[in-house]
Amino acid sequence: MAEPGNRKTLPVPPAPQGHYVPVVVHEGTAYTAGMTPRVDDLPAVRGLVGTDLTVTEARAAAGLAAGNAVAAVAEAVGGLDRVRRCLRMTVYVACRPDFMQHSAVAVGASDQLREWLGERGAVARSAVGVSSLPSGAPVEVELTVAVTTD
Repeated sequence: MAEPGNRKTLPVPPAPQGHYVPVVVHEGTAYTAGMTPRVDDLPAVRGLVGTDLTVTEARAAAGLAAGNAVAAVAEAVGGLDRVRRCLRMTVYVACRPDFMQHSAVAVGASDQLREWLGERGAVARSAVGVSSLPSGAPVEVELTVAVTTD
């Protein structure tokens, strides 16, 4: 696993797709909106996992979505060095009703957090199957993060 900071730069966080903010910071905790695998504000991948996408493809999409969430937090608090630790992550997986590999998809998001943040990226996680997500995204990631705000 790469040590935190070995990557070039964080992605540019996607702009909100409605009337909300990407991150709310309150009393040392940052809460992200749901982040999908977007690049340059456009969906990078679409479809249902298990029908249109393999678990491997969905895992990569989850990593992209988690990278967008980390980037949004870093932008909101003034950099990755102000992230004390990730607390909780929910990964929503758009999939067929009989799909059962939600956790295998969520590994992509967990790996991305560890890549950017090292042990600070170790997180409690839920993976939830849903019938659809915004813009046809296969995954959506939400983070709760302890941050330094002073």
